[in-house]
Amino acid sequence: MQVEVLKSKLQQVFVTESNVAYRGSITIDEDLLDAANLHEWELVHINNATKGARIITYILKGERGTGNVCMNGGASLHADVGDKIHILSFCHIDAKDAKNHKPLIILTDEKNRVSGTKG
Repeated sequence: MQVEVLKSKLQQVFVTESNVAYRGSITIDEDLLDAANLHEWELVHINNATKGARIITYILKGERGTGNVCMNGGASLHADVGDKIHILSFCHIDAKDAKNHKPLIILTDEKNRVSGTKG
């Protein structure tokens, strides 16, 4: 049997841009993607810690080193510039392995630079 578990999380990044006139998605700085083992086109859950909104969308790769996190299209209606959001990715693993599974949790600073890991 397979179970779905948290694979990785970007904890409390700040929205730097909101672009409603774009296809739906979230654009994330490539440095953040690498740190959290996230991939372009990957499905992610976004929890807005400022407003309480929760959405599901996919990732577009953003320019490395910018700290940019841009909500695009319909996703932009759920977060404003400056909002704190959590970006979560999940994976399926064998249930027998779930007890020992540890997700990758990336902490960031106020400029969306990696400041550490948790867990």
